[in-house]
Amino acid sequence: MDAKNVGRRKIVSVIGNKAIEKDGIRYKLAFALGKALIDNGYRVQSGGGKGVMAAVMAGARASEHYREGDTIAIIPSFDSEHANEYADVVIPTGLDVMRNALVANAYAVIGVGGGAGTLCEYAFSWTFNRLVIAFENSGGWSAKLANTRLDDTVRYADIPEDKVYGVTTVEDAIKILNENIDRYVTRHEPIRI
Repeated sequence: MDAKNVGRRKIVSVIGNKAIEKDGIRYKLAFALGKALIDNGYRVQSGGGKGVMAAVMAGARASEHYREGDTIAIIPSFDSEHANEYADVVIPTGLDVMRNALVANAYAVIGVGGGAGTLCEYAFSWTFNRLVIAFENSGGWSAKLANTRLDDTVRYADIPEDKVYGVTTVEDAIKILNENIDRYVTRHEPIRI
């Protein structure tokens, strides 16, 4: 089932490096992923900066199905001008790196490469019980975490294969997303002491 056929369009966060080469694998994957997400009825969310964040939003805008409001930037500063030029909706949090939790709070999270900030977003998305997908051919934390579990927590007893789903193509990422997004519905409960 794709997102086009269910009420509100679901938001997918794409995380990854803030500095990438325009003709490199990370740019190509992020751009194609952004386009494919919009083509499949999703909205695209990122940290709103450069690199993978800008590439995925540029790809989203390249889709013939793109509509104003399809790209959401959750930026670390209070200054909305810090968002990349492809962001439609800019949420200036003023939270600095703590905004990574907000970026990870989407229906699903897909990683392309990534450094320490991306690792933080992976940890939040896992803790928040989200569907998590990683490009294993993009280097960085995505390659390291693809096809692993971040810890021993049983997040979904009815999903024994629960893990960071590793993919090498945008088509595989979209297939896993479409097949699993409605299975990952549990939301994080507050920590109780």
